[in-house]
Amino acid sequence: MSDVNRRWFYLIVLSVIWGTSYILIKKGLQGFTALQLGSVRILIAGALLLLIGYKSLRPIEKKQWKWVALSGLVGSFIPMFLFAFAETEIDSSIASILNSLVPLFTLFVGYFAFKISFSTNQLTGVLVGLAGAALLIYLGAEINPGQNYWYAGLVVLAALCYACNANIIKSKLSEVSPMGIATGNFISIMLPALIILPFSGAFTSTVINGPYFWSSIGYIVILCIFGTCVAKVMFNKLIQLSTPVFSVSVTYLIPVVGIFWGLLDGERFTLMQMGAAAIILLGVYLVNKK
Repeated sequence: MSDVNRRWFYLIVLSVIWGTSYILIKKGLQGFTALQLGSVRILIAGALLLLIGYKSLRPIEKKQWKWVALSGLVGSFIPMFLFAFAETEIDSSIASILNSLVPLFTLFVGYFAFKISFSTNQLTGVLVGLAGAALLIYLGAEINPGQNYWYAGLVVLAALCYACNANIIKSKLSEVSPMGIATGNFISIMLPALIILPFSGAFTSTVINGPYFWSSIGYIVILCIFGTCVAKVMFNKLIQLSTPVFSVSVTYLIPVVGIFWGLLDGERFTLMQMGAAAIILLGVYLVNKK
């Protein structure tokens, strides 16, 4: 398979996996708090990656470990908790759409941190995308008055973290294998997750004997295997095969999958919200247009 075909294959598979992740987070929150879910997710995913990818750590040079650790912090640790807290208040479909802001933020992070230039057309795309996000949040608050849409800001912050991670991998870790990056990421963040877990109340009888404990564990395991382990390696490979902006263009398709699962789960989604989502994707298109 040529590099071009592989790029598109990874892009499509990742969109399906990550588009499904939001509903899995929502189901995991039935039996766990956001703090518990984030910690459990990191520890399970880290254990799985260490089991299958420990050999990939050997070629990582000492000077590269600081970037691997930083990539793990902004690309996994912080976003996992942010999304979990966000979905305690907002619908999973809205979270999947707001994640489309990643390519827009990738452009700015690339410029300010790594001096990667951008065009006027791309700047227009960023402004259009941000306007669409603001409209989507406003409409969501109007349609779901019982939900606190300030929590949507957590998804926006997570998108900024993902943008930083894409640029770090492309500029600082292009010589490290995708499996090495993914395994190294979680080796770096397992200890703080392990420290957080006991203080989150995850081991109390109320949680363990709760009606959703085992089903939530099942959803989290599926999320860890596919949404974290498999997707992490594929995404790192995609970045190395292409550019940071193309890589995060997976967010074009993620909302389609996320909305599909949200509607199946009984979430409300109106035509006006669809229009706001289209505005965001228009901004992403302008950013990627040559």
